[in-house]
Amino acid sequence: MESAISITKLSKIFGNIRALDALDLEIASGDSFALLGPNGAGKTTLVKIISTIMRPTSGEVIVDGYRVLDEKEKVRERLGLISHQTFLYDDLSAEENLIFFKNLYHLDNGGKRVEEVLKMVKLFPRRSDEVRTFSRGMKQRLSIARALLHDPPILILDEPTSGLDIAGKKDFYTMIEQFKSEGRTIVITTHDINEAKLIADSIGVIMSGKLLFSGNIDTIEGDLETFVLQLAEVCA
Repeated sequence: MESAISITKLSKIFGNIRALDALDLEIASGDSFALLGPNGAGKTTLVKIISTIMRPTSGEVIVDGYRVLDEKEKVRERLGLISHQTFLYDDLSAEENLIFFKNLYHLDNGGKRVEEVLKMVKLFPRRSDEVRTFSRGMKQRLSIARALLHDPPILILDEPTSGLDIAGKKDFYTMIEQFKSEGRTIVITTHDINEAKLIADSIGVIMSGKLLFSGNIDTIEGDLETFVLQLAEVCA
């Protein structure tokens, strides 16, 4: 199966801290992949490098056939980034936010696409309201609409349910199931094992910048939480 994301010997060093340590990872096209690890494990650093926000110290990342280091625009066309930071402007309406981002993407059918994604995330009735009036869950739905504007085949989700209540998480998981059914590649970082079980077909476990495991959930014998704890003991 073709790789949506291919990572080879990836390292990132901040002073004396090795945030990523010669990490190798393959994520298949159409896969739903959860990267598990505690805070400070290197998850967000990895996401930032994949998304072209941060340069690695060494190693290579290829996204859908394009190299992150020297084909940034092509990589950005293939990715939609969703995180606990919404990247939205509170003083603009939902529609105005999306118009701003569709102009960044130079979308020819931008007006139609803005309407489509607002309806997709069930915010079309609130399209004229300022984002400052939205709940945390509504802001997250709008950030998903932002990430979907250019119809990317790969969605990167960096701890996207942080701060969401139970109802907000339920809505979010429903949307993820829809994206999976559309054949998109889903990559989510989380420290919540139950969330990984709900979303992912395969997982990776990262600690102290090292990838300790990568594979299909079905190949793990016994309870996933016990498995991850055992890996943590090996890393300690």
